[in-house]
Amino acid sequence: MDWTRNKARLLTAPLLALLLLATVCACKVTYSFNGASIDYNVTKTIQIEEFPIRASYVWGPMQNIFNNELKDIFANHTHLTQVKRNGDLKIEGEITQYQQRNKSVSAEGYSAQTELSMTVNVRFTNNKKHEEDFEQTFTATSTYETTQSLSSVQEELVTQMTKEITEQIFNATVANW
Repeated sequence: MDWTRNKARLLTAPLLALLLLATVCACKVTYSFNGASIDYNVTKTIQIEEFPIRASYVWGPMQNIFNNELKDIFANHTHLTQVKRNGDLKIEGEITQYQQRNKSVSAEGYSAQTELSMTVNVRFTNNKKHEEDFEQTFTATSTYETTQSLSSVQEELVTQMTKEITEQIFNATVANW
């Protein structure tokens, strides 16, 4: 009796494994750790134009920091090939605002914190699905203590704001959040 039961188990286990394997192979599960939801069979390329600074207040390195970060986020989180023209997706725009303002006042009546903000206007074109095209502005802010000079914290703050804005752009264009 034990021999018959063991024999049945020995024959059933491979059949169950085969059935499980067939089920898994028959299903198509798409899961992405980076949040991008791109059909790579349809969309293969992306064209990312340089974003010029059109703001009245300018910090020179900001343009290169932003443009490099925008290209890097798509290179690191998608399998799209970046092209100079005729991309399946196209991202273009300009840095429209870069400003600072007092955020809080100390007990003595002086500015205690300053808020730095950056705004970018983006035009997105999906040449495979034009119903997804849009034009939108993205803004990020960062605060620093007024006891610090802007020049001593500017690079760090611009890098933080750039990272935040490029993540917003990535989510709006290819993550479909």
